[in-house]
Amino acid sequence: MELLQSYIDRIINTALEEDIHYVDVTSDLLIDPQATSTARWIAKAEGVVCGLKIAARVFTTLDPEAKVELLAEEGAAVKKGDILLTVQGKTAAMLKAERTALNIACHMSGISTQTAECVRRVAGTKASVCDTRKTLPGLRPLQKYAVVMGGGRNHRYNLSDAAMLKDNHIDAYGSITAAVAAFRSRCSHMTKIEVEARNLKELAEGIAAGADVVMLDNMTPAQMAEAVAFADGRVILEASGNITLDNIAEVAASGVDLISLGALTHSVRCFDISMKIVK
Repeated sequence: MELLQSYIDRIINTALEEDIHYVDVTSDLLIDPQATSTARWIAKAEGVVCGLKIAARVFTTLDPEAKVELLAEEGAAVKKGDILLTVQGKTAAMLKAERTALNIACHMSGISTQTAECVRRVAGTKASVCDTRKTLPGLRPLQKYAVVMGGGRNHRYNLSDAAMLKDNHIDAYGSITAAVAAFRSRCSHMTKIEVEARNLKELAEGIAAGADVVMLDNMTPAQMAEAVAFADGRVILEASGNITLDNIAEVAASGVDLISLGALTHSVRCFDISMKIVK
């Protein structure tokens, strides 16, 4: 999976302009612009790293002659104390790039680490762990990429990918049956339809209407197990709502196909990495 380079460069340039603005008064007034150094990135915790290639791009954006060696692959499990990368180049440029590069990699690695833990806890079931559209503005591709690097799967990227008839769509239109029929008559043959169901009655209506996927919204694991038995493989079932690390294994054991968690992207804890210049 490769992100578009032009997108990455836009993110990096926006972040650098936000952080440096006009000048870096500390580095520009203190460090000889021709001075060079070597620095290491060190993992401060155990987890799954992601975004190191983008971090390398931050360094070479400010110093095209900088040499970055990646010592951990994207999606690799690392331990506290592991060296993740080394960078050689102009000291002032390296210091200017440090925070932007770390912000990106720490955030992405936090998402990959959390995703990997969710995947670990559902191991042995058929459930896949998925993200949602609850992402930071402008950073969705980075965040969804990090989910994949952690072993998860992507839900739709945007509102154009597929139709999701949520409770408000259904309530506004009148019923699941009417909404699905109306949408089918107007949509492309390539567009899949997901319907949100709050109970078994709505699940039954969604299946009868011909939905491709039914989201089981805020159901208990016991209710999900009932839904799985009722659906009997006739439709893909997605569990969503109030799912945490504490209950994800129980949710997966219900037999659902997908488990989506907004928490993978909207409230993840950053993975701790530090940069140290080699003296």
